[in-house]
Amino acid sequence: MSGETIITVIGNLVDDPELRWTNGGAAVAKFRVASTPRTFDRQTNEWKDGESLFLACSVWRQAAENCAESLQKGMRVIVQGRLKQRLYEDNQGVRRTVYELDVEEVGPSLRSATAKVTKASGGVRGGQGGGQQGQGGGSWGSGGRQQGQQGGGQDDPWGSSAAAGGQQDGAWDQPPF
Repeated sequence: MSGETIITVIGNLVDDPELRWTNGGAAVAKFRVASTPRTFDRQTNEWKDGESLFLACSVWRQAAENCAESLQKGMRVIVQGRLKQRLYEDNQGVRRTVYELDVEEVGPSLRSATAKVTKASGGVRGGQGGGQQGQGGGSWGSGGRQQGQQGGGQDDPWGSSAAAGGQQDGAWDQPPF
């Protein structure tokens, strides 16, 4: 769409990507990226960190599963997507504004790390099982984390899976596109 604000953010993951499924079976992963500018102070002859920007990010479908499989807290990543602004009212009745990034592309930064890239097999988990199983690997290796395939699988960190059609606390809505 025209008129959208597309940005690229380079920073570190604040936490592991949190993978869930919508009631319709679409995978969504949420994570936060901290981007901290650095400037060189010529008087002290050293680098200084500026104020960190913390940005909530969400990525959908197969890319969400790939993120949850490949990325971990602390990794330096490059994230590109559409910047969105959302207004809400908190519990005390104060209006708040949050900025979030609908991620189109995400990957590890190779400035000071290496990664082994493996093409993911296609597949949609949807309530039918199947889909990609993790392969871990590379110098960042995720250890092959696996998410539950059917509702209530022992690998399902939420105890029930939206893929099985169950209602889930904190489930996210359908993707914005």
